[in-house]
Amino acid sequence: MRPSPAGNRPRTVPIEPPPPRRSPRTPWRRIWSVAPNPPVLGSLTWLPAAEHPELLGAPVAAALSQLTGPAWVAEIDDELADTAAFTDAYGVPLEASANCVVVAARRAGQTTMAACLVLATTRADVNGLVRRHLGARKASFAPQDVAVAESGMAYGGITPVGLPSSWPVLVDAAVAGADLVVIGSGTRGSKLAVPGAVLAALPAAEVLDGLGQPLAPAAPAAPAVAPAVRRAPDDSDVGWGERPADSSDSDRRYLEDRPPHWGSD
Repeated sequence: MRPSPAGNRPRTVPIEPPPPRRSPRTPWRRIWSVAPNPPVLGSLTWLPAAEHPELLGAPVAAALSQLTGPAWVAEIDDELADTAAFTDAYGVPLEASANCVVVAARRAGQTTMAACLVLATTRADVNGLVRRHLGARKASFAPQDVAVAESGMAYGGITPVGLPSSWPVLVDAAVAGADLVVIGSGTRGSKLAVPGAVLAALPAAEVLDGLGQPLAPAAPAAPAVAPAVRRAPDDSDVGWGERPADSSDSDRRYLEDRPPHWGSD
């Protein structure tokens, strides 16, 4: 058999090695949990919340796994849990805190519980936007005992994390857009710090523009009233050239020349 001419020989095509297999991407939820450093907020020491469930209310600790991002916790004095006292004591800016208020909405004899999350520099528009959004005839802040019993959290520590799944959680757009906000932890003895986007991603969360309304300006202080000056008995306008209008002419010279201290005893 004659060999094939050189020009008819089949060409050898080099086989390229397969591209290296890429390692699977780390889920973004796990990236959140390992990447960020603890925040610097006021004088508090912030710790990973998932590692310190003892600092959280029971419903909050159970719901941490639902968060799509990081959460930190800081221990505080439970007497300083209210926003104004907390801000003064720990140096956390007021605009970095968010308040969670519990609302009871009523319609046709039915009551719906909901939570509103607004910046501490604003107030929730309960009778306006909240009432209309929930389709209620009337909406008002829930009584303290009802809010505590229904949420399972301490008053002053109620937070959107861990609320009953049937509750709508209305989040103001300013909270959702914040890099980090300080909220309750289910107990008065600590606070949580959570990115606004993580709160907006809660299962029952609904972001509403205009939910937080500016606080009413404080009423101006009443002007100080100078105390009435009590005049000494001899400090009189009568005498030394002064005389009462009803004095008789016969007493005129006597009253004009009489020193004011005469007759004061």
